[in-house]
Amino acid sequence: MKPASARTLLRIVLVVQAVGALLVAWALWRRGVSAWAALLAGAGVVALVRLVINMNNFIMAGWAASATPPAYRIGPGARLRMLAEEFCASMLVTSWHVPRGRPHMTVYRDSDRVPVLLVHGYGCNSGYWAHLVPLLDRERISHASIDLEPVAGSIDGYAPLIEARVRELCAATGAARIAIVAHSMGGLAARAWMRSYGKPAYGSARMERLITLGTPHHGTALARFGLGANAVQMRRDSAWLRELAAAEGPDVRARIVSLYTHHDNIVAPQDSCVLPGARNVAFGGVGHVALGSNPRVLAEVLRALRELHAERA
Repeated sequence: MKPASARTLLRIVLVVQAVGALLVAWALWRRGVSAWAALLAGAGVVALVRLVINMNNFIMAGWAASATPPAYRIGPGARLRMLAEEFCASMLVTSWHVPRGRPHMTVYRDSDRVPVLLVHGYGCNSGYWAHLVPLLDRERISHASIDLEPVAGSIDGYAPLIEARVRELCAATGAARIAIVAHSMGGLAARAWMRSYGKPAYGSARMERLITLGTPHHGTALARFGLGANAVQMRRDSAWLRELAAAEGPDVRARIVSLYTHHDNIVAPQDSCVLPGARNVAFGGVGHVALGSNPRVLAEVLRALRELHAERA
């Protein structure tokens, strides 16, 4: 039996949430609350539970947090804005974008920009990139996305899927090399692909630039709460992560740009995203899921892609 996709799993979660909201609404209606007020209260309870989960992620990440440099420390107001942004981003990703997301490819025949492959993180799919895709379209950058399945599979098992998608993108655009933008676990999957296919015309030889967003390059303490082989591999300083790092030379690291936030609520310690030999770009006041929609982060992604185009010109 084929394992359920992230799309299917989150649709099931939405059904469970809807049933929960209706049960709350029914209980209130039975107590004399008007139907519309009861329905709003039911939806509010579900939203409140989701908010508490988000807050709990920040608390757990705080227990294993790395030191925040003075320049990135934020006050109570900024923390509330960050929580609101992360909550909204999480709700949109899990309740709208991922349940509807499917791999896509858009090719601009008249563009000389390096094509981009979008690789999502743990428990997501192509829908995660709903905010970056319009920006790539605006700049006429050919791009494709991929769904990493099975959801709880080994990260090494995603390497052949990435290789096949890279071949499709190169064939469709006529490009010999591509860039990858990857969120969270997706950055590790891209590095695993470079290791597995690190031979002429494949893997690292086809990699122009790897831009990672919130990737736990050295693991995260919160991975011990995750399910699946990939969660085990992402545990702090796991043997798999050490072997992955040992397989990379300076030439590979020099092509990696690691964007991360000192307030990541999933990757902890947050400086786990810092990869020696790569270009590491820090942000503050941004949560983990919001990295894929925050305007400052997306502007840096586009800057790195424009920089890549300038280098090739």
